[in-house]
Amino acid sequence: MGIQERKQREKERRRQEILTAAREVFSVKGFNSATMEEIASKAELSPGTLYLYFKNKEELHTSLSIDILAHLGSEIEKVVDQDISVEEKVGRFRDVFINVYEYDSSILINLFHLQSGETLHNLSDEVMKELKKYSSRAHRAIIAVVKEGIDKGVFTEDHPVALADVLWATYAGVVLWVDSKRLLNDEKDFVKPTLKLAFDLIIKGLKAE
Repeated sequence: MGIQERKQREKERRRQEILTAAREVFSVKGFNSATMEEIASKAELSPGTLYLYFKNKEELHTSLSIDILAHLGSEIEKVVDQDISVEEKVGRFRDVFINVYEYDSSILINLFHLQSGETLHNLSDEVMKELKKYSSRAHRAIIAVVKEGIDKGVFTEDHPVALADVLWATYAGVVLWVDSKRLLNDEKDFVKPTLKLAFDLIIKGLKAE
């Protein structure tokens, strides 16, 4: 292994250690209360070293969101080529969405806020590039299944991109809305059953008459 490759591996290892520390701090303190100094301490680094990897707290938190988005896109892509009906594929999307929510709901919620918020303006070009890359990856996989359903005459002949947007917006909307209700009313987390109901309705709505 060459010196340059060894340095790159060390840099990536350190980056992953920072992300692990950040996830722990954010989960305990929340985004607003957590500080870069606390994350640096958790990662056993100086704050100055931390800023060599992430320019601010927003970018660090966004990198966690990108990781979960990359995982989400990978799981969605696995559904596309499965030998099952298109209705079942949409059902599998629902299952993937629920599993990702259960894996780390706070980071997923941040991802959805991020996609519609001012935080995007505080990100580096490199992080924005990664965010766009993995967003497009997940979106293309959903579009592929919707288009397959349209081509087979199973789904209504509307624009596949618009229909894919409805699927994604439903996921984001349910997660954000039910989470806000839970916080306001201190209720049980109803995201999972609400997503199941929403996607049952979507599958019915997608079908061609």
